[in-house]
Amino acid sequence: MKSAVVTGGASGIGLAVAQRLRADGMHVATLDLNPTDDEFAFTADVTDRGQVDEALGAIRAKLGPVAVLVNAAGLESFKRFSEIEFDRWQRVIDVNLNGVFHCVQAVLPDMIEAGWGRIVNISSSSTHSGQPFMSAYVAAKSAVNGLTKSLALEYGPHGITVNAVPPGFIDTPMLRKSEERGYLAVQQSIESTPVRRIGRPEDIAAACAFLVSEEAGYITGQILGVNGGRNT
Repeated sequence: MKSAVVTGGASGIGLAVAQRLRADGMHVATLDLNPTDDEFAFTADVTDRGQVDEALGAIRAKLGPVAVLVNAAGLESFKRFSEIEFDRWQRVIDVNLNGVFHCVQAVLPDMIEAGWGRIVNISSSSTHSGQPFMSAYVAAKSAVNGLTKSLALEYGPHGITVNAVPPGFIDTPMLRKSEERGYLAVQQSIESTPVRRIGRPEDIAAACAFLVSEEAGYITGQILGVNGGRNT
């Protein structure tokens, strides 16, 4: 059984991914700022390399080398660009981009030694179209897409694939927070989605499950949008 690590695994998309990979027969550990009662749930801030390394050391001791990494940890921000404090800008970039940097660097030695690895980065469909009042988030997730492509080229020869899944309109705590603040009209968004429904975290988990499988070994450097047809 392969061991997987899912960041942001306490809720939303990260939780759905962790549950799906477990159902598919993997040993799954999660990293999240919020503690849970799951057996292999570890509390860590992905922006703190020391915390990441400590958690991964504990994971390896219990589950062995890491073969699969899904970076789902994220932090939203809703504010007019001209009013964003730099500290807030930096924090959003730190979580959504630098957190990916730390976690990928931390697991790469396991994958290189094994000659096999799967990395999936959760980005955002806002990287295609932009999103008002979310400039820091969109900038960070756009950088994640670029990082994904570069890592795919660099580590493909080591048997490691790296792909990104940019979710569209998905029913998550982040989306509901956006709705509460008046930045999103749910019914209007559903009507503008070709499949005429809101996405579910399980839709993203299904895409991740395929990309980390043996069958997806010839797919790398790809940005697989799961968005109900809103962005093609």
